[in-house]
Amino acid sequence: MEELDLHHIFELGLILVMIAAGITAIAKKFKQPYPIALVIIGALIGLFNIPVLEPLKLFITEGEVFNFVIITLFLPALLGEAALKLPFSHLKENKKPIFSLAFAGTFVSYLIIGFATMYFFDFSIPTAFVFAALMSATDPVSVLSIFKSVGVHKRLAVVIEGESLFNDGLAVVLFNISAFYLLSYLDAGWSGLGSGIWEFIRVVALGLIIGGSLGYGFSILTKYFDDYPLEIIFSVILFYGSFLLAESVHASGVIAVVVAALIFGNYGGRIGMSPTTKLNINNFWDVAALLANSLVFLMVGLEITRIDLVDKWQLIIAAIPLALIARSAAVYGSLMLIRSFPLKWKHILNWGGLKGSLSVALVLSLPRDFPGREDILVLAFSVVLFSLVVQGLSLKPLIGFLGVKPDREGSVEFEKLIAELHRYETAITEIHRVKKKLYITDPVSDDLINTYQEKIDQLKNQINELFDRVPDLKQKQMNTLRKHTLYAEHEAVDLLLREEIISNETADREHERITDAIVKIEDRH
Repeated sequence: MEELDLHHIFELGLILVMIAAGITAIAKKFKQPYPIALVIIGALIGLFNIPVLEPLKLFITEGEVFNFVIITLFLPALLGEAALKLPFSHLKENKKPIFSLAFAGTFVSYLIIGFATMYFFDFSIPTAFVFAALMSATDPVSVLSIFKSVGVHKRLAVVIEGESLFNDGLAVVLFNISAFYLLSYLDAGWSGLGSGIWEFIRVVALGLIIGGSLGYGFSILTKYFDDYPLEIIFSVILFYGSFLLAESVHASGVIAVVVAALIFGNYGGRIGMSPTTKLNINNFWDVAALLANSLVFLMVGLEITRIDLVDKWQLIIAAIPLALIARSAAVYGSLMLIRSFPLKWKHILNWGGLKGSLSVALVLSLPRDFPGREDILVLAFSVVLFSLVVQGLSLKPLIGFLGVKPDREGSVEFEKLIAELHRYETAITEIHRVKKKLYITDPVSDDLINTYQEKIDQLKNQINELFDRVPDLKQKQMNTLRKHTLYAEHEAVDLLLREEIISNETADREHERITDAIVKIEDRH
């Protein structure tokens, strides 16, 4: 019987993966943010009675299943993947805005929502501050997918990703303290306040120590192996091991996995990983993160439809603007003293502070007898749905309206010259084609070809002058061309291997040399 149940669970999981992959593929094809598409389709599947999918809906929307899948199965992978590829240099360059938002901003949002829901919604203290902690967690996945499709400045993407990595850890700590310890601390008066502060420091510090120790230990381990499949396994053990170990001693698993992955990706990548290993580890976690994100957002859409939002519409109408006001205070307040951060970027960070799967998973983890659980559930789901759909869909137009695009010197001029050059070269190709088909005489075709050729020569001179002024443009084209030639070299080695002209050992050696060259180009870029 147990085997049958496990077989059935596997079937349901595979169906979920197929649906998520299909929606993600279509969204990417049309260059739309796939998380938002998944939430909307998930909600539609949940609303309509589709007999084939009913067992899937019932299985996924079980609170325990949803909570396990999101927090224990997917959260370490998503956090680890993001932190693994975040260079220390980017973190260091943007430490002021990142840590101001992640710490000061999160506390501001937490306090505003907590006290406001106590006063306006008449919530108890634990209920109010649990909801506040949920609404202080941001989800960068949707925002970053929009950023990639629009092409905003790299620094802005780094700040919102860095904020979310540390903000999530802080929000989870505040959630646990608010849900299980806050009342006892308040009852104890000033000594209770001290105990609360100490508990916060203990949870965060222990998470840092566990993550730092394991990250350092696994980084040293990579020095003794040059075997990327094994090192990928090391990374899996590190991410899940640091998370579960920290949680087992009541520390912050989120902070532990973020710190461990940061150290492993930066220090470990420098001292113990070959370029081939780095590329393969990054590729592995790219796939894992895409799969996890696709499933997470589809599950959020399915889960939202299980909540009865009708009876609480007045609270919902009040909760959404409250969350937006708190986010605004957090962003503009915490970045007030950082003058180097443009105002337009603050607008994007404010509206782009989306709520996501972490908020949903945390609220489902509350004990069923927790006071006000149903109210928190309804409000949290409503704000998450509004955030992902309304804010998510309007973020791209807002970015376009504000003109928040990367500062690429000479790129507009270069694109104009390339467009003209391509037009004229295509015209000459067409002249030769028509000449053969319609027997156009040489004097006629030569005159027109010469006219176009003169224009092409002028454009090439202008492009050379532009390359002299902006060398980065030429380097970018050189990198693109070099990467394509390296891919061709890789295929050439594959062909020799298939034809049994070279051995597997020679092919592996040549593949590694080519991969190393590709990684060096990407690092320079």
